[in-house]
Amino acid sequence: MKKIGLMSDTHSYLHPQVFKYFEQVDEIWHAGDIGNTTLADELEAFKPFRAVYGNIDGAELRIRYPEDLYFTLEGVGVFITHIGGYPGKYAPGVKEKLLKHPAKLFICGHSHILKVMPDPKLQLLHINPGACGQQGWHKVKTLVRFDLHEGNISNLEIIELIK
Repeated sequence: MKKIGLMSDTHSYLHPQVFKYFEQVDEIWHAGDIGNTTLADELEAFKPFRAVYGNIDGAELRIRYPEDLYFTLEGVGVFITHIGGYPGKYAPGVKEKLLKHPAKLFICGHSHILKVMPDPKLQLLHINPGACGQQGWHKVKTLVRFDLHEGNISNLEIIELIK
């Protein structure tokens, strides 16, 4: 079993509570708009870290992280990208990528809107963890935690970070 901490849209701000809430996770995943390499370095020093770059990320982060990340962990196929949309309204090209690289878990950021919803047509779970940075119009900073085990996604938790 792997415990995952999921975040997005930090925009160069690392909320101090991230370390508390992700203390027990095995890996941290970031769905883009990291903001700077210092933030990425802090997260990489804390836990194993997987990330994609977002539309605000500069060349240093685009060299370091891919636009799209596909992998399998604990029997769960995962696809992470920054601008992905959601079931019924995927961003251009995303549905084709999901058909080419079937995943059980599709993760994206960008909208700053926390959203967890199934896509019965593609047989996947979509998660957008919202935003945990200070930039943007969101009023609540959010993180997501969940477990992967033997092909299943379980114990999904939404975390609201206190101002």
